[in-house]
Amino acid sequence: MKSQLNFILCLLSLTILSVFLYKACCKSLNTKYFNNTPKQHRINCVIKKIKADNCGIQKQSEEPSSLSSTACCIIEKNSGQILYKKNSFKKLPMASTTKIMTCILALENGKPDDIVKVSNYAASMPKVKLYMKSGDTFRLGDLLYSLMLESHNDTAVAIAEHIGGSVKNFAKLMNRKASELGCGNTHFVTPNGLDSKGHYTTAYELCKIASYALENKNFKKVITTSSYSFSNTTGSKQYSVSNKDAFLSQYNGAIGVKTGFTGKAGYCFCGAATRNNTTLISAVLGCGWPPNKTYKWQDTKKLMDYGFNNFSKVNFKPEEKTFKINILKGQTNFTNVKVFDKPCILMLSKNDEITYKIKLPSTLTAPVSKNDILGFAKLYINNKLYRQTPLKAEHDIKVVTPGYIRKILIRMLCVIPL
Repeated sequence: MKSQLNFILCLLSLTILSVFLYKACCKSLNTKYFNNTPKQHRINCVIKKIKADNCGIQKQSEEPSSLSSTACCIIEKNSGQILYKKNSFKKLPMASTTKIMTCILALENGKPDDIVKVSNYAASMPKVKLYMKSGDTFRLGDLLYSLMLESHNDTAVAIAEHIGGSVKNFAKLMNRKASELGCGNTHFVTPNGLDSKGHYTTAYELCKIASYALENKNFKKVITTSSYSFSNTTGSKQYSVSNKDAFLSQYNGAIGVKTGFTGKAGYCFCGAATRNNTTLISAVLGCGWPPNKTYKWQDTKKLMDYGFNNFSKVNFKPEEKTFKINILKGQTNFTNVKVFDKPCILMLSKNDEITYKIKLPSTLTAPVSKNDILGFAKLYINNKLYRQTPLKAEHDIKVVTPGYIRKILIRMLCVIPL
């Protein structure tokens, strides 16, 4: 009984003492750690800088000249890096290059042996068309060749109605996929690309859509086929289609992709070619009007030559670094942030320069939650941001509370484990 009373008196004394110590401790902490720390100071350092000519790259970048297109772009497929752009973010109609999206959605949401029934609306589409009749039935796999090789408008609508139930619903699928691909300046209204208000893309985003489609081996098989024959499901009528993409035969390494023309859009073309394990994708929009049908081929070849002749691949490996960040009002005084970024392949010409920067706060105020974004590792090419990787907190850091300080004081004074 006496020992219990002594213990209670000890706790009471410690409680009273802890109030005074807590106030003194908080005042000391605020003075020493909180108020004297520059809260706006940031870690902003360059940890790697590389000049392309120091990597042995001798290719000198010379931009293509005398391009006829209203807008154009060329990217390297794997990295998505833009090698050349001209009005590449301008919203423009894209004519039948629209059918790239129509085709990839059909491949992803349908099966080759699906039976497609032709509606009155599909059969009413203007030329270029397959001249299918209302009520006709076809294999979906056959219609993809009609869609991509000869760009038949009636075929596009028949496919859209089969996959989406209606053209309107199919357009929703197209726009959803565009959003998933990060194409915020693209909007589809029709599956065939006929002129329609609110139907547009950009040269850059058309390259991105084509890059995605080329990941599908069946898409690539269709667009590289020179000719194809098929019939309706009853066998009552035979059809033969041939590839209208002259780029396939005009350029070494060409793999398509899709032509287009309307009165509003002008001549358009999205092309791709592979050489030495490097695939480039280009897009030209508004590239002349009749009779200048060949301008799109000329511009595309200039863009491809520029990409292949003036750039080399460089494997960039970021250095691993660890940075210390002070924590204000936290149960720990600091935390470490590890910079671990993925390597990447970059396309560089002789005068290009790579800069890798870290941006982090030098001080944070608790609480901090695990996976909070604290800063970024930023990769620049010629002082233009190419990509950034978020740097996240590895652990939770709780804020200092009266209860926490009380536990610290009791442990210090009574040697009682927490």
